[in-house]
Amino acid sequence: MHPVFCTIVPPHVLDKLAQSDDPAIREPAQRTLEHDSLQRTRRRITAVRGAVAPTGTPSDTPRRTIFDAGHREVAPGKKVHSEGDQPAKDATVNRAHAGLGATFDLYLKVYGRHSIDGSGLPLDATVHYGENYDNAFWDGSQMVFGDGDNDLFLDFTIPVDVIGHELTHGVTQHTANLEYYGQSGALNESLSDVFGSLIKQYALGQSADRADWLIGAGLLGPNVDRGEALRSMKAPGTAYDDDVLGKDPQPATMDDYVRTSRDNGGVHINSGIPNHAFYLLATDLGGNAWERAGKIWYATLTGGELASDADFAEFARLTAASARGLYGDGDEIQAVLKAWSRVGVPTS
Repeated sequence: MHPVFCTIVPPHVLDKLAQSDDPAIREPAQRTLEHDSLQRTRRRITAVRGAVAPTGTPSDTPRRTIFDAGHREVAPGKKVHSEGDQPAKDATVNRAHAGLGATFDLYLKVYGRHSIDGSGLPLDATVHYGENYDNAFWDGSQMVFGDGDNDLFLDFTIPVDVIGHELTHGVTQHTANLEYYGQSGALNESLSDVFGSLIKQYALGQSADRADWLIGAGLLGPNVDRGEALRSMKAPGTAYDDDVLGKDPQPATMDDYVRTSRDNGGVHINSGIPNHAFYLLATDLGGNAWERAGKIWYATLTGGELASDADFAEFARLTAASARGLYGDGDEIQAVLKAWSRVGVPTS
């Protein structure tokens, strides 16, 4: 197993902010980039040493603990909330607790998975991390949330799909263990977006046609004039187009695939392609996206056939096989083939 350091705000956004002439924008972005670079190095060292196999006891109730870093870059920090406690006075603590629970609920009630590792892993989260820290991340064992700078980014516990996204990196870590580079890395990011969106839809009771298909809606601050979220699965490349943040670079199809050495080969950029394929599948099938579409993606992620270095085409082929295995030669398999065809990824 090689756990990686995965953040919700992609490096290309922070790079843009770090070049700003305004020190109020530039300095938080530079600090966040420096922190994230250090954490990635630490995760690589941990990965080389190896990870401990799951040893928890599966339960139908989560075991959540929230810690407070006190605006220092420490984790876990001071324990401030346990599973059975009454709601805290701190809204950030309560949102983190609820988001961990929403993630646990989808995986258990829809897919029969007991927590992130499938074996009852306790769900820990640290809030109020760092000073004006503009990110949230999964560090291989727990969640960490910055408060944002309240200018470009608000509190990172606000969007439940951000919490679900980061925790799904843990699910991927414990299943297909996708390498965090190139197309396998983009699949890693896309799976987190898919299940992050499904966690939000499940919590809100939204069918596929009612969902916004945005990742991080509600996260952007008052100084972002033209932006609604970090990413759009419905229309990749349209989540923001702002003087400060820049232009959303995500492609929706292979025609616009971005070849780059930055961001581990563009993992946060090219994830738009499999994201869009899932959106097309879910809206074609209709109903609740966590049901047929979600079950096909979950079976592919956890079925044991997905190689850690899989590319888009391999993943697409396996989703078609999962659809056939789950539903036979009906509407589902045809919808899967059509979705991948529309984004330019072969399935044969």
